[in-house]
Amino acid sequence: MTAHDKSLPDTERAGERLSKRVAAMLPCSRREAEQYIEGGWVQVDGKVVEEPQFRVFQQLIEIAPQATLMGDTAVTLLLHKPAGCGDAAALKLLDRSNHFNDDASALRPLKRHFAELTSAVALEAGASGLLVYTQDWRIARKLTDDASLLEHELIVEVEGKVAADTLQRLNQGLSSDAQPLPRVRVSVNSASESACKLRFAVKGSHPGLLAYLCQRMNLKILGMKRIRIGRVAMGQLPVGQWRYLQTRERF
Repeated sequence: MTAHDKSLPDTERAGERLSKRVAAMLPCSRREAEQYIEGGWVQVDGKVVEEPQFRVFQQLIEIAPQATLMGDTAVTLLLHKPAGCGDAAALKLLDRSNHFNDDASALRPLKRHFAELTSAVALEAGASGLLVYTQDWRIARKLTDDASLLEHELIVEVEGKVAADTLQRLNQGLSSDAQPLPRVRVSVNSASESACKLRFAVKGSHPGLLAYLCQRMNLKILGMKRIRIGRVAMGQLPVGQWRYLQTRERF
């Protein structure tokens, strides 16, 4: 007889929720079983299944020996956004295939890690670099409430050489319509005959500010990348990949 045979009881034809089967196997409560499944500890016929509602029949159900209920916490993801990548396209990069191989967090990517993410701290239009996505309301609140206090570090590549007096004027501060613009600290990161990379540090997120400052100083921007927010640096994270915020890292 097959699973669709009309002579089978309704429960056998429909299968059984994986969470119910796991709860009976351990044994444990149904909620604990759901946590084991959502934690990626349960395999059905050798394949990890993370949906507690998954229907099972006579498949082989295996629970990892190291399975634990610990770690059911909110996560924060750090993405190296490519230049010109819009918000929707950036969000699509957050999947298992783009997880940084050298992520030091030791966390295993789970489906629930990509749900209910809040995008925090806007990035300059067209720029690449560090973006933050979090499930943790405490981190979202920190990035919002302390937005004006957190320092952002960006590398801005401009065409040609940059004169010393240009750097001096940028560091002294400029104004617009008689109102002072947010102060920035600027230094030369590297330079060649054709281009110069400037390191900007500014308190708070001010989309459009650096582009405006460079325009005022007749500097043609070739590229812009944010590399740090507060005390959290992007590090060696490749373009288009993401990693977890480590427990020791603080914005």
